[in-house]
Amino acid sequence: MSREQRANLKFLAKLGETPSESFAMLQQVHGEETMSRTREVEDYPRSGRPSTIRRADNIERVKQMVRADRRLTVRMIAEELSINKDTVWSIITENLEMCKVCAKMVPKLLSEDQKQRVTVCQDIIERLEDDPDLLRRVITSDESWIFEYDPETKQQKQRLQAVMNSSGVSTSLRELQRICSCL
Repeated sequence: MSREQRANLKFLAKLGETPSESFAMLQQVHGEETMSRTREVEDYPRSGRPSTIRRADNIERVKQMVRADRRLTVRMIAEELSINKDTVWSIITENLEMCKVCAKMVPKLLSEDQKQRVTVCQDIIERLEDDPDLLRRVITSDESWIFEYDPETKQQKQRLQAVMNSSGVSTSLRELQRICSCL
């Protein structure tokens, strides 16, 4: 029985037609291809909820790929693991709690103001080496990244990053160097 006949039956039932009238109308429209009068039109019961691809092993595989190279695109991960792109994206955003951060285009030649910023940042890094508690007195926030290579496309400029914790304070020297280079 085709879906079309099922839809027609449902329509006729809602109009209040009797089963005999509905069958006669179906025969008039569909001819010999009309379903039999005793045919069951309900779906057979299914085994339950469909299986999902968001399993622990797939979450771990996505996590390992992202940690190995944060510049991978969702499409590249999906193709490598043979998983739907939407599933990969939901694993990254919901299970791994990561987001995409885009890089800004940075001129290769620095202006005087930018050169001064670099000097100030280098000074802060030197002070940090002398005083490890310096970070407790520094407040900064930025999601711009400067890469050590020249990205070729906008997609390659994106990077997966863990969502910042509630305090937003970072305590590593490497993190301070990244923040200072963004200024």
